[in-house]
Amino acid sequence: MRTRFLVAAGIVLAVAAVALSAGSAYAYFWESGRGDLIAPGVTVAGIDMGNLRASAAQATLESGIAAQLRAPIHLVSGAHVFRVQPARLGLRVDVPAMVSLALQESRRGGLAHRFFRDLEGRRVGVAVPIQATWSGPLVEQTVEHVASVVDRPARSAHVVASAVSLRVVPARIGVAVDREALRAALTAALLHPTARTLAVPTRTVEPRWTQATLAHRYPAYLLVDRETFTLRLYRRLELAKTYPIAVGHAGLETPSGLYRINDKQINPSWHVPNSAWAGSLAGQVIPPGPGDPIKARWMGFWNGAGIHGTDQDWSIGHAVSHGCVRMHIADVEELYPLVPIGTPIYVG
Repeated sequence: MRTRFLVAAGIVLAVAAVALSAGSAYAYFWESGRGDLIAPGVTVAGIDMGNLRASAAQATLESGIAAQLRAPIHLVSGAHVFRVQPARLGLRVDVPAMVSLALQESRRGGLAHRFFRDLEGRRVGVAVPIQATWSGPLVEQTVEHVASVVDRPARSAHVVASAVSLRVVPARIGVAVDREALRAALTAALLHPTARTLAVPTRTVEPRWTQATLAHRYPAYLLVDRETFTLRLYRRLELAKTYPIAVGHAGLETPSGLYRINDKQINPSWHVPNSAWAGSLAGQVIPPGPGDPIKARWMGFWNGAGIHGTDQDWSIGHAVSHGCVRMHIADVEELYPLVPIGTPIYVG
């Protein structure tokens, strides 16, 4: 009885062994034709590659995502359009690497795992991202090129002086490319097949001086009109008062141009220029008093030339000085406290 049982058990085991051997042989036979087949549920760059052979997957990716990523990117800022070729940024789309990763994901697990996964119709559920490289320095060069074209510096409001008036040139708001944001957007677009047109991110640049604040920059401004022997005082860029003056005669003209008051003195001494016209007084210092032609006040602006009072009232309205601007004593005393050091003076 026992002998018969052992014989039967042996037969069962033999049959099982044969069945297992046959199953294994079938599994290996099944596997042998699937080495380059991508499993269902594997996507590459968002494209379903399930049940595609490696060659077909590569062709699909080359004609699809790779071609799209190689298309030009347009950066737009107002009337400026920059056409950027991704290849010029060093973009390299590695399609073989993507296919290799897809196959690697398809073959995860042992032979039995893959056999029963496919037998039961289970999907892998793996997303392989785009595999690509680019050049950071080349992206940076492109960003700097765009900025060099788009950037517009702010311009402060400023004053243009003439002998008879002040003209205020309005401020202009500037524009600057947000380089960090553009760098990030351009880098992201290299891996985004539908992002082929980007608005260049910019920020506004405020001027230092506006028309509203410019007046505070100029508490005083002087204009000297040599033709009409007139000095105009502007306060906060508004004409405050006009004074009659005398200016330099031919050969010793009051110097034209834009200067600043750089020296102020009350009852100054006269430092006689070392010039031929000064005669025996050349190089001397004449203290305040009857012999000193510089009366009451002194406001120097350039190389010995300045504004001062005179007791020769007959000279006002004429070109008779040795280069200085003469004023009535009462007028220069009135003007003096209104003109701080650094005040612009335009002689025209």
